[in-house]
Amino acid sequence: MFAAIAGAGVLFFALWWMLVTGGDEAPWISAGLAASVVLLVSLSAREVVMRRAWTRYLLENGAQDHSSRVNPDPSVPAQKTYSSKAHTANLRALQKQSAEADASSRPELHLEIFELCQNFLARTEEALNSNSLNAERRSIFRAGQERARALEKHHMLTWARESSLALTHEAQRRARTSDKIETAYRALDCLDSALKVFPTESELNASKLAIWEFIASVKVAHWVELAERAAFKGHYRRAINRYKDALFYLSRDTVKDEVRIAGAERITREIDLLRERIKSSHRPPDDSPSTGRTEGEDVIQ
Repeated sequence: MFAAIAGAGVLFFALWWMLVTGGDEAPWISAGLAASVVLLVSLSAREVVMRRAWTRYLLENGAQDHSSRVNPDPSVPAQKTYSSKAHTANLRALQKQSAEADASSRPELHLEIFELCQNFLARTEEALNSNSLNAERRSIFRAGQERARALEKHHMLTWARESSLALTHEAQRRARTSDKIETAYRALDCLDSALKVFPTESELNASKLAIWEFIASVKVAHWVELAERAAFKGHYRRAINRYKDALFYLSRDTVKDEVRIAGAERITREIDLLRERIKSSHRPPDDSPSTGRTEGEDVIQ
């Protein structure tokens, strides 16, 4: 905060001097607004950081009562005890953080809540495995465990869904084929991370299949475009080879049967047409000596 105040002061005087030299009638207003924005952003960032730090502290240390309250003698081995009130307070803090993550549009917040849930569950499991809980407190810890597990699954699935969807949209906006595929693979990495925790989740598997289909469509479209360019220039044999590459990726990658069949039929028709053009041609279509006709005439013929 000291650095933020100092930076706001420097910004205020710098803008004030620039506006004075520029002939502004009220330079202190604009400079003051800019400095105030810097201070407000710094205060907001500090509040978020402190709140997360406090939540992590509660989840890591709040469920355990210090043994010095029970046994002040340091020579006697310490025995852990667990408080149901601290457990409930930790769960409320976790639920509050969960609600804030749901209200936010940042997918990485859901991953942070997932990690907090894992820490909470580890502490709860440690308490349940101990012999210091009576029946009533054990039921409280088990109820909190079930709620934390539900939050853990919710935030992991939400993070995987939103992150993979954002990366897929980014891949669609990319211009280069390699960039499209690389970004799509990053989306697959997000889904794979979630599948390691929840391997039987149908939503994750369906999203993964959709991304594989997108990657296959990008590869096929790339080779089809190269084939069309070669055919337009009269390089029919080269175009046939490019179409065969497209068929290879169409049959190799994960694509729906109806899409694969329709695409294969279309590419096969184009290959047959190019072979007919090669047969009707009186000269080799690729890299042959000029016969006086232009490339455009060969394509038309």
